[in-house]
Amino acid sequence: MILRYFYDEQLAQASYLVGCAAHGTALVIDPMRDISVYIEAARREGLSVTHVTETHIHADFVSGTRELAAATGALVYLSEAGGPDWMYRFADARGVIPINHGDSFMVGNIRVDVLHTPGHTPEHLAFLITDTAHADRPMGVFTGDALFVGDVGRPDLLEAAAGVVGSAALGAHQQFATMQLFKTLPDYLQIWPGHGAGSACGKALGAIPSTTLGYEKMFNPALQITSEQDFVEWLLDGQPEPPRYFAVMKQVNRDGPALLGLLGAPARVERSALDDAIRRGAFALDLRDRAAFAASHIPGSVSAPASSRKMSTYVGSLYDYSAPFYLIGQDEAAVENAVAALRAVGVDDIRGYLTAEAIGDDEAVLPAIDARDLALWMAREQVSVVDVRNTSERQIRHVYGSLHVPLPELHRRLNEIPKDRPVAIYCASGYRSQMAVSYLRLKGWKRVSTIDASENEWAAALPTDTQSMKMVAVSAELPA
Repeated sequence: MILRYFYDEQLAQASYLVGCAAHGTALVIDPMRDISVYIEAARREGLSVTHVTETHIHADFVSGTRELAAATGALVYLSEAGGPDWMYRFADARGVIPINHGDSFMVGNIRVDVLHTPGHTPEHLAFLITDTAHADRPMGVFTGDALFVGDVGRPDLLEAAAGVVGSAALGAHQQFATMQLFKTLPDYLQIWPGHGAGSACGKALGAIPSTTLGYEKMFNPALQITSEQDFVEWLLDGQPEPPRYFAVMKQVNRDGPALLGLLGAPARVERSALDDAIRRGAFALDLRDRAAFAASHIPGSVSAPASSRKMSTYVGSLYDYSAPFYLIGQDEAAVENAVAALRAVGVDDIRGYLTAEAIGDDEAVLPAIDARDLALWMAREQVSVVDVRNTSERQIRHVYGSLHVPLPELHRRLNEIPKDRPVAIYCASGYRSQMAVSYLRLKGWKRVSTIDASENEWAAALPTDTQSMKMVAVSAELPA
């Protein structure tokens, strides 16, 4: 048996190729939209991709299942265990085979046994893998988002991201039952999960790529809590805020994503055309570094430097997928790389792009304020401070009296941020705060600034939740 592991750092997403050398066949599990890595890996091993499957309808990236099947002619195995609302809409296509709990199929000498493991989603499956040429028992299980290293898949995405009322509690109870199923399996089984640390599909995922079921039984809380009610309360507590685009991805992957070959490449546009598009509601993303954007940028554009491995996730937190999309990059290579990363999260309507030479030195500047200067304003209660970090970050420490609006929630909580006084935004490093400030300026805020400081810097200069407010009778001014 041949096993190859693929990992997307931006999405913290894992996918796998399982091959049978004797038959020259291969199965790909949970493929990403860029399928070139699987085609090349199979070629190097002398294999053909003949089967493709996925553990569930993904929320955090565009599935490459249809893309890979179209390119290779592989058979597609899709869950039919989710009920009428969560059935794949392209399940009746040629070459698609529905599967459910207890089913099995062969990939050469490799037997794949199907387990229904609902909780994260209703249709979720896991796959037991047995190399029948050498063994009569399974080696491991691809658990998708049912079981992670040190964690378990969150059950609240349908409710939190897609608005399916009541599904979070139901999913938590289903996840408890799924954990009881995993407890019946042998300890020696290897666990190959669908995500690693940094994914929003859980709250405390481990950073190592794989584990064993026996180890997880000893140290994973999800496999140690025996009371169903205690498990449900533990699982629902403290889940991170899901990015805005998760709801879009569920629909895209259920209905069947567009093939990349039909999308085409965005074209270079004139500056006047981009300015007009922004006035008409287009979303223009500036990929340049933070300093370059702060010094000069096209009015109405939003900052999200391509240097961050979470750029696409952050963009998916703010972007309205019904709006036309444009890119502004340092050069054409930066734009090309960003197109691939953004299409991985379903940003397909990319109308055009500009490069840095279209931005003059006398364009809009981004207001920023030093944490020490901000302390003077806070002492006089003349500024509203907004924290755009996640809840888990805020629980550790936060600026005393600040309003908490996590970046993924900013688009729907704009009415909570005042326009009649100065507003200062902070995060852990300045990346998300700059993105939030540029977004608010696009939405009409005039007196909003990013706090130009790292977490350690603002924590040293500003009163935190464990400090008392100090009154400072000194005058200071926010940037215009």
